[in-house]
Amino acid sequence: MSDGRNNGAARVGIDEMLERVRAGYDRIGPHEAIAAAADGALLVDIRYAALRERDGLIPGALVVERNELEWRLDPQGSHRAPEAVSHDLQVVVVCNEGYASSLAVASLRQLGLHRATDLIGGFQAWRAAGLPVGA
Repeated sequence: MSDGRNNGAARVGIDEMLERVRAGYDRIGPHEAIAAAADGALLVDIRYAALRERDGLIPGALVVERNELEWRLDPQGSHRAPEAVSHDLQVVVVCNEGYASSLAVASLRQLGLHRATDLIGGFQAWRAAGLPVGA
């Protein structure tokens, strides 16, 4: 139970937090993301199963639910995905609308994945741009 003290830490709302996080890297749009994937970037879909089932998948994207992301993408981790080969790997995180992915990128960058970024507008922007969607 909180006693109302915040130990000197400034309180920040989610909008300000997103702004701060996003100021630390360049986000990319759907056409930049597909071009990055063609150049070897790893697209990582962190949407939960119900959204993937409802809306489809980005062909070739690695599906990793958000709660497993750091474990699967840390190149030094004991539970890493085979695709997590290097801290130099360009990773493009995709969520549904481009919010959760920004916070995920901040976490990946703390792990040393310095080229991690996210898709502006998320999967919905990908689909709206007419890019490929599979079942």
